[in-house]
Amino acid sequence: MRRIVATLAATIVLGGPGFAHPNSGIAVDPRGEVYFVDTGSGLWKIDTKGALVQIPAPRFHWMALDPDNRLGSTRLPTDSGGEITRVGTQPAVLLSSDAPLAVGSDGALYYPTRASAGALDVVRLPASGRRAVLASIRAPYLSELAAAPDGSLYFSESAAVRRIDAQGRVTTLAANVALTGCASIPGTDGEGPMLRGLAVTTDGTVYAAATGCGRVLKIAPGGKITTVLQLEAPWSPTSVALSGKDLYVLEYLHTPGDDRRQWVPRVRKITPDGKSALVATVKRD
Repeated sequence: MRRIVATLAATIVLGGPGFAHPNSGIAVDPRGEVYFVDTGSGLWKIDTKGALVQIPAPRFHWMALDPDNRLGSTRLPTDSGGEITRVGTQPAVLLSSDAPLAVGSDGALYYPTRASAGALDVVRLPASGRRAVLASIRAPYLSELAAAPDGSLYFSESAAVRRIDAQGRVTTLAANVALTGCASIPGTDGEGPMLRGLAVTTDGTVYAAATGCGRVLKIAPGGKITTVLQLEAPWSPTSVALSGKDLYVLEYLHTPGDDRRQWVPRVRKITPDGKSALVATVKRD
């Protein structure tokens, strides 16, 4: 893997409120290897034998996989409000410093840009490099972007999840999400559910990390919300990924301070029968 030296952005421009928080990014490649971002040290992979392997990479906030490196010859955008960079080739891992991003089932890269105060454009960048605006959204920021198997995109705000279809039409799956009995997560108190990482099934069911409550939520296509996982503070999920019917959860040890080395990540696997087990925890020196 090629080593790229960079620093973590201290303030999130497009991806959420202006405070530092642990990273949001986990994905599973076609071979079953799990990739996740780490605020303190960059990028990790859990290989098919369960070994945890560190990959030299920037300590950026978001990631997406380009499994077949279809964007390998495409110049990555510079209008996302931060930096997007590529690590490796099989798969290529796209890392973003300041805005969420997704690679769609069409092989194109999707990311938000600032259109005006309180408004964003979601941009489609195919392998040809001919970028176009897919949708314009009245929102101050996006917490996450996720590609669905049907070619649509889903995005989260702090208390809402919405869908963008292939024609750029925006609909709401869940809004004004309010959860009771939330865990008190250090550094997130008073911010509501803080919906972040998303994963979408073939039938349109969405799994969402409610970082501000320490929960993983399941949102049915009709909008019904149930809790899949409740963690005990100071641990809280920041992102989720699907591999078949297995759900992977990126969890962080949250602290009230801004020492990113104290934000320790771990990965949990939840099987279709509801069994939950930790599969990796990063050890700090």
